[in-house]
This record gives sequence, structure tokens and C-alpha cells, in this order.
Amino acid sequence: MGRRNHKRLPPEPVQALIENLDHDGRGAAHVDGKATFIDGALPGEEVLFRYRKQRRHYDEGEAVQVLRASSERVTPRCAHFGVCGGCSLQHMSSAAQISAKQTILLENLRRIGNVSPEEVMAPLIGPVWGYRRRARLGAKFVIKKAAQLVGFREKRSGYLAELERCVVLHPRVGENLMALRELLRGMEAYQSIPQIEVAVGDEVVGLVFRHLNPLSQGDIELLCAFGEQHDFYIYLQPAGPSSVTALWPSDARLSYRLPEFDVEVLFFPTDFTQVNGDINRSMVSRALELLDPQPADRVLDMFCGLGNFSLPIARRVAAVVGVEGDAGLVQRARDNAVHNGLTNTEFHAVDLSDLAAEWPWVRGGFDKILIDPPRTGALEVVKRIAELGAKRIVYVSCNPATFARDAGELVHNHRYRLLKAGVMDMFPHTTHVECLALFERK
Repeated sequence: MGRRNHKRLPPEPVQALIENLDHDGRGAAHVDGKATFIDGALPGEEVLFRYRKQRRHYDEGEAVQVLRASSERVTPRCAHFGVCGGCSLQHMSSAAQISAKQTILLENLRRIGNVSPEEVMAPLIGPVWGYRRRARLGAKFVIKKAAQLVGFREKRSGYLAELERCVVLHPRVGENLMALRELLRGMEAYQSIPQIEVAVGDEVVGLVFRHLNPLSQGDIELLCAFGEQHDFYIYLQPAGPSSVTALWPSDARLSYRLPEFDVEVLFFPTDFTQVNGDINRSMVSRALELLDPQPADRVLDMFCGLGNFSLPIARRVAAVVGVEGDAGLVQRARDNAVHNGLTNTEFHAVDLSDLAAEWPWVRGGFDKILIDPPRTGALEVVKRIAELGAKRIVYVSCNPATFARDAGELVHNHRYRLLKAGVMDMFPHTTHVECLALFERK
């Protein structure tokens, strides 16, 4: 069988004028009429780039020299930027990042949903360094490098980047990557710990060590000593998420507070919580401002999780019903209601993808609804909740494309107006776009 012919990439750098950013944070240009996506380039810049791949409909490259720089270009703070795949926009000013995200939101609404908000809200912004409270760090001993690595994967690669620190992780973790590397290298099980999950509460940092084989007593003692030295809560995960148990201390408990609503949310280290604590507090505050809860209201919280929105809402209204697909999170939401002394909540474990299922908990109706779906959005769920006729719907989204689709459904088919929409900088220096929106019944 003959060899496949591979087209050779041009050896010399090629010049390009960058038109805008693509959804991966790459500069988008047209070179000889063909779409070309270039790492490390910003809109308005002229760059020299080298081709990395040439495909039938588009090409990919990497900037090697900036001939004319954008006024929004800044020096990345992280020494690993460009190698590590954790961030893609550190070379762009924070103000320009959030402006680009707002443009993406509005363009998606116009193009996909054929709708525009009557008011674009000011973006929710917060600290842009050391903000990340959740992360899944890879761990691997690389024989060729004779090095134990801990961190994120290289950009567009399955290999772990060789990181010494991370400036977007919470500093308690980001400044201790070398200590984690040294810990693992000193363990007997250094080759069978593939992952460390990070979960940061307001007061405590939790680290979950995934281990493929049982740990020796010596390794357990090393982990306990490490936790005590750095004031980390240490958890072990020998199998799936349900196998996670606290190692040190045995009564480990993680939590975060929403002081404006006198709420403390307890969580397990593998539970879903928002990655950015500062933005989460601002998000909950704005969501309730948009929802405008009144003392007599009955409110539905769809995809309620631990009760991040349900519990604060319950402080202001007559009753809250929270529904969520993960039974473990539902139990945690119930426990959190008890922990906060709330007696006007009820939570249900519901498979929201089962569109034929009965929803007995909707009896009695709702004055207002909050929905915070996963990245896939919730088109069919939106259709069903729209039929409930609530006066207001607050939609929290982590995907502008599926949000725009669902917004079009509410506006064009269910007599809602899109009063307000705006972005949140939940993930600075990345291309993630998160948004909040208010719909009101006509």
C-alpha cells in the first residue's frame, strides 16, 4: 500500500491582517481568500505567522512576529502562557476581553435567536488573577524528562505542561504546584495518581487525589503531613466520584458564603460549584435584582444544584421549588436549606431530559422562574416552563449559542420580551462567555 501524500506546509512565515477573534481566542484572518486561524494574534494586528495545519476549508497557524500591535495587547503575566492550554487570552487586556465577550453574546442573539435585548447590562467583573476555585489538575511522571508534572495540558495537545506556578488558580494552590510535584514524586504511588481535583471554599482548600491502586500506609502518612503543613483538606478517590472520602481531617467540610443573603452553602469537593467566588456573589445578587422577588411569590429554580440561587431567593419569597437531575446535589440542597434554617423550600431530583415525564411539583404555578442550564441549554425545558406563564424568567447561561436559541424560542413563540442581557467575566483570560438575562411576559 502506497504512502499517503501530505501537503508540505510553507516553510517561511506569511503575513496576515487579523479581522476578529474566533471562539477559541485565535486571530481570524483571510489569507489568499481562505479562512486562517492564528494563535497569539489580536483583531486589527498585522502579524507574521507560520502554518501549523492546512485543511480543505481553513488553515491554522501561530504568530511568530507582530508587525503592528493592537492597543489592547498586553504582556502575559504567566511564564507558561502559549504552552499551557489553561488560558488563551492573557495577551489581551481584561477590558478588551470582556468587550469581545459582550460582542459574542449580542452577535449570537442576533444571528441565532433573531432577537436583541432592550438593555445591555454592564458586565459583571472581578479579580482576574488567582480567581479560579475549581480545577482538575493532571498528574504524571514523565520518564524522558525525569520529572513529576502537575497541572493543565499543553495547548492543543494531550501532554501535560511543565508548570511551576499558575497565576489564575487560587494562590493557595497556584503557588504550590512545585510542592505538589515534590509530594507526588516522594510517594510510592507516584505513577498511579493521574489527577488532583481542586475545590476551594471561603476558608479551606480541598484536594482530591485520584489513585488507581490502594495507597500504602507510608503514602497516607505523607498526604496527611502535606495537608497539615499547607492547611489543605485531603480527600482520596479510589474509583468514581461517589468513592471520595475525607482523609485529613476526617471531619473535613467545605463551604462558601453569600453574605448579602445570610446564606452558607456546604459542598463536597466533587460537587459542581462556580469557579469564581467573587463573580458568583455578584451573579446571585444581580439575578435576584432581576427576578425582583416579592414576599408572596412562589419561585421555580430549574437546574438548582446545591441551592446557589434557591437559598438566597428563599430569604425573600413565600416558597421556592428547586429541581435538579443530580440526586446527590438535590440532597445537598435540602441539607443546605436545613443548615440555613429555611423551611419554605422543596427540592426534587428530576431527569429534565425526559420530556414526557410528569411534573407534579408545578401544581400551584409560579410567579417567577430562574433557569441555569448546562452548556447544551434547555430548549424543550424552556418550552415547558414558558407554558407556566410566569411573569419573569431569569436565564443564567454558560453558552451564548444555546442561550440565543432558547431566547429566540421565548421571544418568538411564547410572548416574552428580552428586557436585559449582559455578560459575566466568570473565566478571565479564557474564551468562556457567561451571561445573565431577564425575560418578561408581554
